[in-house]
Amino acid sequence: MFRVGIALGSNLGDRLANLLAARVRLREISADGASFLTASTYRTEPLLCPPGSPFFYNSVVEIGFEGDPFELLEITQGIEKELGRTAKPERNAPRVIDVDLLYFGDRIIDTEALALPHPRLGERRFVLQPLAEIRPDLVLPGQTQDIAGLLENLVSDEPPLIRVDDLAR
Repeated sequence: MFRVGIALGSNLGDRLANLLAARVRLREISADGASFLTASTYRTEPLLCPPGSPFFYNSVVEIGFEGDPFELLEITQGIEKELGRTAKPERNAPRVIDVDLLYFGDRIIDTEALALPHPRLGERRFVLQPLAEIRPDLVLPGQTQDIAGLLENLVSDEPPLIRVDDLAR
């Protein structure tokens, strides 16, 4: 079984409900529900998004998964579609839900369809901060610092994140 980190984001509709629905579906596919980990949800400013984009709610979960990374990618894309995400021609356009694989155990994958660990994970406070809540000591393949260290040493123009719930407790 692989431990898999998944980032969740929403900036359209009922953002919190969208994240909760995605969490429910991810818990259902987790091989080991007892070790399903979920971070708090944070309100974050849109980064690299079209002007006027609404703020995001972001969180991270970790699941156990016994399949293949590409199988899980199909499942997460299915969750996005089920929850109302549509393909947008503009990169980083507002979305109902975003479900992104962050890491898949110690696997390193670099294909057009999937790159793991996520290549920009270490540059994004909106991913590192919630991930540090649930896996501060995790060292990703190709890294020398753990998640807490990456967050502590992050140089970013991102505004501070605002916690909007505490579902991890």
